[in-house]
Amino acid sequence: MREGSARTPRATGEVAQDAPEREARMSEGRIEGHSDATAAATDAAAPVHVAVIMDGNGRWAAARGLPRFEGHRRGMEALRRAVRAAQDLGVRYLTVFSFSAENWARPPAEVQFLMGLLKRFVRNDLADLHANNVRVRVVGSREGVAADIDAMLDEAEALTRGNDGLTLVIAFNYGARQEIVEATRRLAAKVAAGTLAPDAIDADALRREFWSADIPDPDLIIRTSGEQRLSNFLLWQAAYAEFVFLPSHWPDFDHATFEAALAAFRGRVRRFGGLGPDSARTG
Repeated sequence: MREGSARTPRATGEVAQDAPEREARMSEGRIEGHSDATAAATDAAAPVHVAVIMDGNGRWAAARGLPRFEGHRRGMEALRRAVRAAQDLGVRYLTVFSFSAENWARPPAEVQFLMGLLKRFVRNDLADLHANNVRVRVVGSREGVAADIDAMLDEAEALTRGNDGLTLVIAFNYGARQEIVEATRRLAAKVAAGTLAPDAIDADALRREFWSADIPDPDLIIRTSGEQRLSNFLLWQAAYAEFVFLPSHWPDFDHATFEAALAAFRGRVRRFGGLGPDSARTG
């Protein structure tokens, strides 16, 4: 195995039951629990790294009487919008959970369609991404991946390696538990070879063995479709991430959705285990 070279959160962990009303408010750029002043605070820092669990393609299609395949196709269009929005909004890293290690258990026809979508995305969008100074990184296992897809992913990374704009991280055949296990095995091999002392192993040593070792931890994780779980995505890296859970399905994700999620992020106080900047006032 080798390394792969909104619209409406009230608060983390909460999705309101009145989703249609909240989605209507979000279409106007407002987030419940945050003032219009917060949403309009353009001088607030954007998160450096946003990770997205793109959920709900099948449910989006089912709600419209369409086949699941159409939901996935529309989801690819939403990904293009998300990349443009990330560039516009000053995000430096955008990680998308494109295909999990567990997704191989889906029906073969659906897996085949998803592989085809990935190939079309690389084939059709890579030139535009490169022209727009986007760097592509792929994280996840390549074991069992078809040779043509493996080669295309390598090509995307190689072509865009020198770009210094947005880094688009594609989590493909990715599982966080698998990432941790593989990193642990590499450390164990170094100990067995005598090149690493056991007491030299710490959090940083483990982190350096991750597929995503060169990528900063996410500041914000967005999940669409109303689900509130990580689903084996960036388990280690999410330790201090903020979460925004959206009731809308991924194919409906657009610039306004992204902007509103960032407004929610800017309204949070990130304490990282400490007391926060307002502790002196609150006691």
